[in-house]
Amino acid sequence: MRSDRAASSLAVILIGLFYALVGIVFAWPVEHARAWRLAAWVVSAVAYAAHIGCEHFRLHHRPPRAAWHVALAVALGAFGLAVGANLHSLSVPSTAGHRRLLLIALAAWPAITAVPAFLVALALATILSRARLGIVK
Repeated sequence: MRSDRAASSLAVILIGLFYALVGIVFAWPVEHARAWRLAAWVVSAVAYAAHIGCEHFRLHHRPPRAAWHVALAVALGAFGLAVGANLHSLSVPSTAGHRRLLLIALAAWPAITAVPAFLVALALATILSRARLGIVK
């Protein structure tokens, strides 16, 4: 049980940091910004699917618990992006209003990403669980 909790926590932290890193690093190139943004979405989607798969197949978590862990990783990644945006605002000309919005982003971005991440992960994990039991035809 303890190793299960440690594995889940480690996965949440590592994948959350990965999301933040992808979001920050893929935003650096100024040429072909739209392509880099799309690549970040694709890489993040692969990580998201892999996390759901890990929670289901490797850790054998039930759908609600798996979805909770996936949503926590997504929220951590969004928080990391908000921290990165706040740090970036210190190095470029920024208004006080803009900085205030970035401070709000520290709480808002994790919340607005975690909720849909939880709902989609719950649906996908439930489908995987039912397919494994032979309920889905």
